[in-house]
Amino acid sequence: MSVLASTTAYWYLTRATGAVALLLATATLALGVLDLRRWATPAWPRFVVDELHRNLALLTLVFLVGHILTSVLDSFAPISITAAVIPFTSSYRPFWLGLGALSFDLLVAVTITSLLRRRIGFATWRAVHWLSYAAWPIALLHGLGTGSDVKSGWLLTLSIACLVVVLACVLARVAAGWPGVTPRLRGAAVAGAGGFALFLVLWLPGGPLGSEWARRSGTPKNLLPKTKRTVQGSERK
Repeated sequence: MSVLASTTAYWYLTRATGAVALLLATATLALGVLDLRRWATPAWPRFVVDELHRNLALLTLVFLVGHILTSVLDSFAPISITAAVIPFTSSYRPFWLGLGALSFDLLVAVTITSLLRRRIGFATWRAVHWLSYAAWPIALLHGLGTGSDVKSGWLLTLSIACLVVVLACVLARVAAGWPGVTPRLRGAAVAGAGGFALFLVLWLPGGPLGSEWARRSGTPKNLLPKTKRTVQGSERK
């Protein structure tokens, strides 16, 4: 009974930390895309906006670490700490878990270079910082492909809301001119964001929202019977 209770606690903690990390990552990306420093005022100076953006990014990383640790500690699936940080090495849903590991690694790279910005120079920092734009959609795909709550509605609703926020921020930034970015890159940003949204619309019905996703997503055969197990009203799929 104590083992089941522990597994249940880790299961909920994994979902909770993952959901909070997605919200924080979305807020961080939105601040970065909109570049609110341009609208700094005496009551809301630029350094406050910078600190908010930086602290949100660090808090995202904290929740991601918690998400990884609870996933490893949960005995439901054999996820090692190595597989959680080295992409595509897990025996459990290797591709979708690998996307999460890849996103985490990209965010770690962005965080480290941000802390060392004065030492490595602005050009190097900015080049690595652009990785954050790739880390977010990869993380979203990881959550939809690996998460067991997509069909329950709340995760899908949360993911769609985060996608809408990011799309709105990209469109607003492009409409404002996006200083320092060429028109071609602005067009690529809009096309990329729109293309990603269209991909999700076409992929989800036959993917996580389709039948037998647990099997098709790469769940080991010996774990498939467990996907029918109900944990306090929640089904692992």
